[in-house]
Amino acid sequence: MRAIWKGAVAFGLVNVPVKLYAATGETGVTLHQVHGADGGRIRYRKVCSVCGDEVQFADIAKGYETDDGQMVVLTDEDLDDLPLATEREIAVEEFVPADQVDPIMLAKTYYLEPEKTAAKPYALLREALRTTDRMAVVKVALRQRESMAVLRVRGDVICLQTLLWPDEIRAADFPILDAEVAVRPQELTMAASLVESLAADFDPSEFADAYQGALESLIETKVSSGRTVPRQAAGESPSEGAEVLDLLSALQRSVERARTARGEAPEPEPAKPARSTKARSASTAPAAVGASDDGAAAGAKKTATRGAARASASAGGKDGATGTPRSTRSPHAPQADDAVPAPDQ
Repeated sequence: MRAIWKGAVAFGLVNVPVKLYAATGETGVTLHQVHGADGGRIRYRKVCSVCGDEVQFADIAKGYETDDGQMVVLTDEDLDDLPLATEREIAVEEFVPADQVDPIMLAKTYYLEPEKTAAKPYALLREALRTTDRMAVVKVALRQRESMAVLRVRGDVICLQTLLWPDEIRAADFPILDAEVAVRPQELTMAASLVESLAADFDPSEFADAYQGALESLIETKVSSGRTVPRQAAGESPSEGAEVLDLLSALQRSVERARTARGEAPEPEPAKPARSTKARSASTAPAAVGASDDGAAAGAKKTATRGAARASASAGGKDGATGTPRSTRSPHAPQADDAVPAPDQ
C-alpha cells in the first residue's frame, strides 16, 4: 500500500506521527466504453460551453454558479489562501461513547500506521480507546477539504473513519411512517421466530458477488474461443480533417451562392482528361496526306474561324457593329474572375 497522507495525531500534549492508508478499494472486472464495431476506446474532450474550444487541464479552474446564473471563478491561488489549520494534523476534539456515533455518518475508512519513533504513544492511544470503549472525534484535512472523523480500534490498528457533516445527511421524510399501523402479537411472534431461525454470526467471507463471477466467466469464455477484437493502433483524430472538409464545403457553397445572386450558371464539374491521340494520329498520317480538296477547304475554314475569334477577343470583346462591350463568357467554362466572388457593393 502507498501512504496518501502524513502527519500526526495530536491529543493533549501528545503527538503521534502517523501515515494514512486507504483501507478499502474496489475490486472486480473493470469495463470500458468502446466502439462496438472495432473495439476502440471512447474518449471525451473537455470543451467550453461558451466558446466551444477544447480546454487544456492547465486552463481549467473551479467555479460556483449563483442562483441568478452568475459564475464565480476560483483559481488555485484563491483556494491556497484559504485557512486549513488541520492540513498536517489530526486534531482530537473529544472522546465519545462508541454507540453514540450513528453508522449512517460513517464514510471512508483509513488505516493509521505509526512512524518508527512513535510506536509507544500509538499503542498507548490504541489501548486507551479500547479500554474506555470510546471513539476520538477528530478533524483532518484530506485532499484540500476539512473532514470530521473518528478514531476507533480494529484489531491492533487504529482506524480513521471520515464522517459526513450533519447537513449532508438527509431526513427520511416519508409520510407513511407517521401512520398508525397495528401489529398483532401473533404476527410479531411469528416474525421473531423467523428472525431466530435465520440467526447467525456474521462472516463476510461466506458471501460472494455472483454477478462479478458470472461476468468473469463470460469474459474468459470469449477469450478462450477467440471472440475478441485485435488491438488496433489509435487512429488520427478526425477533428482536423473534419474541420478542413467543413471549411471547403462552406467555401464551395459561398461561391455557388454568389454565382446565383449574380444570375450566373453554377460552376460545372471538372472535365475528364482527353484520351491521347498520338498513336491514332501516327496510324492515320498517310490518309491525311491523301485527303480530298473538300477536307482541306474545311480545315482552312475552321482555322479562319478560330483566328477571327482570337482577333475579336484581343479587340476587347466589343461588338463590331456597335462598339459596345460584349460578354465573352462561355456558359460551360469557368473564368478566372469566378475563383473568388466579388464582395457586394
